[in-house]
Amino acid sequence: MDRAKRSFRRRTKPATNGRNWPHVVIVGGGFAGANAVLGLRKARVRVTLIDQNVYKTFQPLLYQVATAGLNPGDVTMFLRGLQLKVPNMRFRQGRVRAVDTEQQTVTLHDRQKISYDYLVLANGATVNFFNTPGAEEFAMPMYTRSQAIDIRDRIFAELERASQLSETGTNDKLHISVVGGGATGVEIAGALADFRQQELDVLYPEMDPGTLQITLIQRGKALIKDFNENLQEYAADELLKRKVELLLGRGVKSVGYDSLTLQDDTVIESDITIWAVGVGADDEINRWGVPRRDNGRIEVDDTLRVKGFRNIFAIGDVAAQDEALPMLAQPAMQSGKHVASLISAEVDGKPADAPFAYRDLGTMATIGRHAAITQLPFEKAPDLTGSIGWWAWMGVHVMNLLGARNRRAVSTNLISLYAGMGTTFSQPNPVIGEVDSNRARKEFAKHSSKRRFGFSAGKPFSYREGSRRERGELTADHPSHRANPEDGRGLA
Repeated sequence: MDRAKRSFRRRTKPATNGRNWPHVVIVGGGFAGANAVLGLRKARVRVTLIDQNVYKTFQPLLYQVATAGLNPGDVTMFLRGLQLKVPNMRFRQGRVRAVDTEQQTVTLHDRQKISYDYLVLANGATVNFFNTPGAEEFAMPMYTRSQAIDIRDRIFAELERASQLSETGTNDKLHISVVGGGATGVEIAGALADFRQQELDVLYPEMDPGTLQITLIQRGKALIKDFNENLQEYAADELLKRKVELLLGRGVKSVGYDSLTLQDDTVIESDITIWAVGVGADDEINRWGVPRRDNGRIEVDDTLRVKGFRNIFAIGDVAAQDEALPMLAQPAMQSGKHVASLISAEVDGKPADAPFAYRDLGTMATIGRHAAITQLPFEKAPDLTGSIGWWAWMGVHVMNLLGARNRRAVSTNLISLYAGMGTTFSQPNPVIGEVDSNRARKEFAKHSSKRRFGFSAGKPFSYREGSRRERGELTADHPSHRANPEDGRGLA
């Protein structure tokens, strides 16, 4: 019994003189930061990991959370769990407010100061709206777990609202626009199309099958431009088969409450706008006293040291070498391991100036059920598509998840969701959260004067009056249409 109990205890502990070891502060627990922590598990250093969240998010699968395929917990891991493998690490929840490179301290938003001997900046990037008018107010980004949950709940709240409106005899279509034709945009558009094709008519039999409309908008002429041309064409064909409308070569000029204005001044309907265009560095880095590029990313040399500093590193999406690396998981993971090896070597008195060499292991994306693409970097290696590409995509994504529980949950759910199509194991069972259709109805009525599309657009509207008008009891010029839409009348 005692032996069984001991097996669950931490196998190793910091040395008794560990308090005198150099202190490594890592800001950010994403792919880069987490791999830097893991790379220091045997080093004679103390590690403090700082993140504003207590969990690490596996961002490549956030679109599955946004489309109700996976639970948020499936793609997140408690950062304190890293201590099981790295006993010399401690976690501190917080957001870095300032960096004093002379005193070698970081200041958190609660004013606490933490001293460092080595500082690793791995705080990633944030959403970039590119100064597009209305985008920050009306578009929904998908870079964090909470943002993905917001999208999921908004989609189902609007579906519930539309189904209730259909009871009045009105078919108000739900238009979802995905702005950005990179891997994220393609993946979420494909997942929404699969949901519409396989689940919508079962879950919402009272609604017209054409209620959910999906449009993918890309400024360039091709989707997923980082892939080979044949894979770009394959992705476009698969989306078209799923009846996703593609607007290629059509940038977005502005975002409205239920509309998008394109660069050619065409206005299209968009009840939900998902912003998957790109990301940028957090403006808060401006106060950290480190050199930055025009795009906001921190300048680093070929060893990933911040230019001008020997003991400060920047890795992952926040870092910018002279030759820019893609803002993907693999470069972040490899850069975290590389910096950990440099710090370990320097602490041991060994040479610590090896340049970072990124090893391209391939790029992949999924378009939907039995349709994914994998581009391998090896000479004469075949591109993988279809079911083979999907299994390759799934294997790599599951392998890169931290935590056995996450790997088990994601494997089970994705196989059930994708590979089980057409069997009893693929019965619709979306993951839902706070679906507030009453709020969606009130917002629909409240903003009716702002709406440019849909039923009763541009004038006050209530559901009860809409139902009466369908029965011919009200006319368009009835005095009730001039009522204040914010008073909530007729919404219950």
